[in-house]
Amino acid sequence: MIDLYTWSTPNGRKVSIMLEECALPYRVHRIDIGRGDQFTPDYVAISPNSKIPAIVDPDGPKEKGVKGPFTLMESGAILVYLAGKTGKFLPASDAGKYRALEWLMFQMGGVGPMFGQTHHFLRAAKEKVPYAIDRYTKEKDRLYGVLERRLGEVAYLAGEYSIADIATYPWVARFDWHLTNLDDYPNVKRWFLAMANRPAVQRGMAVPG
Repeated sequence: MIDLYTWSTPNGRKVSIMLEECALPYRVHRIDIGRGDQFTPDYVAISPNSKIPAIVDPDGPKEKGVKGPFTLMESGAILVYLAGKTGKFLPASDAGKYRALEWLMFQMGGVGPMFGQTHHFLRAAKEKVPYAIDRYTKEKDRLYGVLERRLGEVAYLAGEYSIADIATYPWVARFDWHLTNLDDYPNVKRWFLAMANRPAVQRGMAVPG
């Protein structure tokens, strides 16, 4: 059984959605990042960067010179690992695989960081910083435009349902946090509703509960 260390954030929910989609048994460990659980020595031993999520897989690959079960941090790396472990949600063709990885990297390098900064300056900053709000809101809107164009061409980001969609959905699901009206992006909204109707996505979004 895989041990999932997570919290109720978009990055954490990527992995719980993937585990649900793959029907892999897993056990949830709540890492309260508001309380600082991510900095405890036991967790740092699993996730050296002190971020969630992370997994421990006792049935994972063995590393030379490393005792104990296989550990992995970074949500994108975990999605790729679970896709490889199960043969699911990463297209079999070379072109399809690299297209999925392309859009996964788009999420990791663009959607996640920029949406996250938008959330911070709109919701968490101790003072309003108009420059930062304007900067990150404009970039968030630009990224929605990229998604809108892509999803006007294909049903899912890689053409077929993949880890790219699983990675992106939890961030778009916080559209209200970053003050986005999905009616302005009809292709994104169509995709979003299709994702939201998947039972495994619904279950994964409820973790850690």
